Order: sequence, then C-alpha cells, then structure tokens
Amino acid sequence: MPTTVRVLAAAEAHILLNVAPEVFDGPVDPRYTAEFFVDPRHHLAVALDETLVVGMASGVHYLHPDKPPELFINEVAVSPDWQGRGLGGQMLDVLIAHARTLSCVAAWVLTETENTVARRLYSSVGGLEESVRIFVVPLEEGVVPAGEI
Repeated sequence: MPTTVRVLAAAEAHILLNVAPEVFDGPVDPRYTAEFFVDPRHHLAVALDETLVVGMASGVHYLHPDKPPELFINEVAVSPDWQGRGLGGQMLDVLIAHARTLSCVAAWVLTETENTVARRLYSSVGGLEESVRIFVVPLEEGVVPAGEI
C-alpha cells in the first residue's frame, strides 16, 4: 500500500498513538495532543504508511489586527526509513493547500542557514528565502527552546 499524506481532523488524534521513530522530537504527550487538536488554528499533515505515522508537518494559522491570516509552519519531519521519497514536500503541499482553504495569504517557516536539506525542501514548494535573525526569549530557567540555541 502506498504512503498517504493528509491533514488530520480533530477527531483523529488517536492516529498519533502509532508513530515511527524520529517523526517527533520526543514521545507524543496525550495532554499536548488533546490541546493541539481542540484548537482549530492548529494543523497537522501526516504521512501514513498504512496506520503508521512516518512523517508530519505542523502549522498554526494566525491573525493580526492589520494583516490577513498567515500560516506559520512549525516543523517538518520524516522518519529516517522513509526519507528520500518526497514525503516532506507532499506534506508541505497538503498543509499549504489546507492553509489556502483558510484564506491564508502566505505560509512561512524558519530554519538554520546550514540546514541545506530543509532549505531545498522549502524552496521546492515555492518558498522564497529571506535573510532574518531569530531571537528566542526563554521563559523558564533551565528550559532551552526547541532548536537549542
């Protein structure tokens, strides 16, 4: 059976009980999963090999008083055994198509300059590379945000 790629609906959170290695940075936490899916602004595209989640691309669409909706793409990951099959691009295509249905006018994502694989992926779906700096403000002592500064 071929791998399928689609955006999960809120009622499908249980699908994240069967995830291949290295799709997420750590174990899927039921509390955070429930909170993620109850918020209609959070979106998760997955690549499924039958019932096994082998990849994911997450995003959140947001509003601002002076701007139309945009999609912030938070993460894209594919389990090592499924890499090199175009799943990252397929998940981004599905997530971006979903964002269009929400009237988002742009989608954006951040990555490290040295991450050539990610930069190539984002360019392949029409991403235009910008030169920016990111500042991370830790809110808890001893907690380093994802991406480890």
